[in-house]
Amino acid sequence: MTTEPPGSVDLSGTFAYTWDLVGDPAAAERIASLGVGAVVLQAAYHSVRAMTPYHPAHRTVHATHAAAYFPLEPHQWRGRRLRPSPPDWAVDAPDRFGAAASALRSQGLRVEAWLVLTHSTAAGERAPDLTVRNAFDERYGYALCPAQPEVAAYAQQLVHAFCERYDAAEVPTLMLEACGWLGFEHGSHHEKTAGADLSGGCRDLLSICLCAACRKGIEACGGDPADIAQTVRRTVDAEMRDGVRAPNTFTESLGERAAQALLRHRQLVIEDLTRQVAAVAPGRELLLMADGDPQATGPDSGIDLGRFGGRATALVLKCWDDENRAVARVEEAVRDSARPVIANVSVVDGHPADLTRRVARLMAAGARQIRYYHAGLSSPARLRALRMANAQEAVRATAGAGTRTTEGAA
Repeated sequence: MTTEPPGSVDLSGTFAYTWDLVGDPAAAERIASLGVGAVVLQAAYHSVRAMTPYHPAHRTVHATHAAAYFPLEPHQWRGRRLRPSPPDWAVDAPDRFGAAASALRSQGLRVEAWLVLTHSTAAGERAPDLTVRNAFDERYGYALCPAQPEVAAYAQQLVHAFCERYDAAEVPTLMLEACGWLGFEHGSHHEKTAGADLSGGCRDLLSICLCAACRKGIEACGGDPADIAQTVRRTVDAEMRDGVRAPNTFTESLGERAAQALLRHRQLVIEDLTRQVAAVAPGRELLLMADGDPQATGPDSGIDLGRFGGRATALVLKCWDDENRAVARVEEAVRDSARPVIANVSVVDGHPADLTRRVARLMAAGARQIRYYHAGLSSPARLRALRMANAQEAVRATAGAGTRTTEGAA
């Protein structure tokens, strides 16, 4: 009798950047020593400034724009306004992803490609009409709107180009970040928004996209985009100018019909985008970074988990905040969705001594596995905590492998 090899939902894993590995011959072995079975490796990623404490050649990396970390074929992007840019920082390698992935596989690690789809200031600056437009007719240049057909086509082509270069045996899993809307929240250069003391409800209202494509989609779902825009402007100004706090929910702010139309539009767009991605990634697992709050925007797509009809092998929920809230979020997701839930846990925040307890509680809440963020950014004390937390759950994960599900697999 043969058994199917474990998939990504049955393996613990950690995140890593290509520059953590390329040029450091000890990196892959160091990551493998953490006891994880998979590594989420950056393939297409937004701008960032990161520490690289273990690399022999550099200590910080400043990725100045969103980039693809695998070779691009010019003919695949000819005539397209939106296209990824190559990186020119940290290391000099023609195929950064391929080199890093090969090193990881040599240590017996499963490679998951980390693909950021709609977060790119570089692309947004080239095509500002394809970015998120708020109710005040202001653009968020870092946020491509997935309701725009050109943006959806760009995301699909990005995944297609990746899958053309690496077959499913080499990279069996894709993790999708920003598979929906980014909103108001963004770590812009010299950010100066904190002093306005905006409530969560106000930030959510400022995150509503009312570009031409979204207006059309909202209207098709039974809403009035002009009325939504007017209500948002009035409610936001009442908070910022008069101190009248915005309601927490869209239903309270916009009314039942408008809120449902907006959220239905968002759900349909995200579902359709995952289907388009799945169509060009046959035979691969799709891990969707998701948020069970449909009102949420950001790197984790806000969706109704119980009604999600898109394509995803598993849902990856961010569990970086208050421990009790993170546990409740996982419990709710497990209750609402038939898909496996993977908890995304930060190793770089909080006290390292708390990590083992957090992981144990998330697994007890129903998380199928853990993705630890981040092997390349963590101090030695934090890596020890990761190793300890992962070892605690290794027996449990092995025991649960026999009940693996392929619900929603691509």
